[in-house]
Amino acid sequence: MKNLSWGHGVMLALLAFIIFILSMLFLFPNGQQNSEMVSDNYYEEELLYQQVIDAKGRADKLVNKPVYSQNSSGITIKFPADYNNGNARIKYVLNRTDDKNLDVKKDAVLDENKSFTIPANLMKFGSYTLRLTWVKNNTEYRIDYDVAWK
Repeated sequence: MKNLSWGHGVMLALLAFIIFILSMLFLFPNGQQNSEMVSDNYYEEELLYQQVIDAKGRADKLVNKPVYSQNSSGITIKFPADYNNGNARIKYVLNRTDDKNLDVKKDAVLDENKSFTIPANLMKFGSYTLRLTWVKNNTEYRIDYDVAWK
């Protein structure tokens, strides 16, 4: 058998590296992850994002914030006692993290307990981002919750 020189070793190492890179390219396809944008109007919404930052900042400063709880009937969001349908307009968006077809966007009306429920039949098993936006006395507020629906 012929002895291998250092030049042969470099060529074998380079060839092994090229084979490794090509195998990574063909064995691990790009389609494993969903890469949809969260919104179809992403760039237009990005220009208005300072309003969202301001609304989140105002919501962070509130002493009594809306809270959510999960049960078999859905997600219940309870507002503080001083909120009512006369001085607050409420919207929510449930963004599904892996499939925009499962997103839910609706307006809400508070009941006599100052709460509303997002029905369970609107959601599938998985993780959502609940974006709760409300306007009280002409001031906008927003809170985002990460929700794992089971």
